[in-house]
Amino acid sequence: MPQMAPLLWLNLFIFFSISFMFFLILNYFLKTPHKMESPSSDVMSPNLNWKW
Repeated sequence: MPQMAPLLWLNLFIFFSISFMFFLILNYFLKTPHKMESPSSDVMSPNLNWKW
C-alpha cells in the first residue's frame, strides 16, 4: 500500500483546519442574541442596620 506524500498530509491538515475554523465561526455568529431585560425598579435592596 503506497504511503501518502508529506505534502498531501499538509494539504489535508490545512483543509480540515480551515473547515473547523469555518464551523466555529458559523456557530459563533449564527446564535441569536437574547434580549436583555432592564432591571425592574421595583426590586429594593435590603436595608441593613448594623449594630456594633
